[in-house]
Amino acid sequence: MPIKIPNDLPARATLEAEGVMLMREADAVRQDIRPMRIGLLNLMPNKIRTETQFARLLGVTPLQVELTLVKMTNHVARNTPSDHIISFYRDFGDIRAEKFDGFIVTGAPVETIPFEEVTYWNELCEVFDWTLTNVHSTFNVYWGAQAAVHYFHGMPKYPLQEKAFGVYRHRNLAPASPYLRGFSDDFSVPVSRWTEVHREDIPPASGLQVLMESDETGLCLLHDPAHRALHMFNHIEYDSSSLADEYFRDRAAGKPIALPGHYFPKDDPTRQPENRWRSHAHLLFGNWINELYQTTPFDVEKIGATPALIGKDAA
Repeated sequence: MPIKIPNDLPARATLEAEGVMLMREADAVRQDIRPMRIGLLNLMPNKIRTETQFARLLGVTPLQVELTLVKMTNHVARNTPSDHIISFYRDFGDIRAEKFDGFIVTGAPVETIPFEEVTYWNELCEVFDWTLTNVHSTFNVYWGAQAAVHYFHGMPKYPLQEKAFGVYRHRNLAPASPYLRGFSDDFSVPVSRWTEVHREDIPPASGLQVLMESDETGLCLLHDPAHRALHMFNHIEYDSSSLADEYFRDRAAGKPIALPGHYFPKDDPTRQPENRWRSHAHLLFGNWINELYQTTPFDVEKIGATPALIGKDAA
């Protein structure tokens, strides 16, 4: 089955051109099936690009997925046209009575600011608490992942002397995990951040399991069964050109920025970068959605009613 997104969402034309299966809202209504409800709390500045990136990954599953775009209630997006926000986004305050099979919290360009000083921190804490009762599984990404492990487990973030920036090799540390089903032992993941979290800060009794890690850039993916969540500290959802766009943007603005590592062929920024992570990005999100389908209650009202572990860790 394809992904169901609003008919006029800008991502539709891009995804159709890539061959991603999409469904019109009218066609979805005719099918006698309960779609997987996925919410996307989009905290990134370029919301249209981020919508497309995640919709692309959600749209390759054989299941019908219904995507709901969510924003912070009182936060005003400055880099996305207001008519786009009004047309396609719902405030968190307006969906908090609803249930979701899955919920994604993206990153945000606030990683150098202390968590408690971020203007929407209090509402984000409400979101994290809400996921425990209204969401079957949460996928936190980049700063969203750092914020989640700080809120739930008290883990701090540490500033880096230089930006971790490039495409780095990672190791599969849990081949038996349902989320890494089909993964290679060694694979590449895009990284773009000024801060990091440390393995030694993982509380011993937290139940957190390290699924992916890099010798160069550290922790990448944690499974948090107690909170029915995955925490991804890097950008496996990135487009082929995302790191290049960041690099040239910062250069044009006169900001100090190093060439992204292991990204441009022969470190030549005039050459087209090669995407070495696309297949694993699709595989990770496909595995996540499959776990949702296998374990989420059919009756949406029962989602979150009984806090429980999901996947093999529930055994």
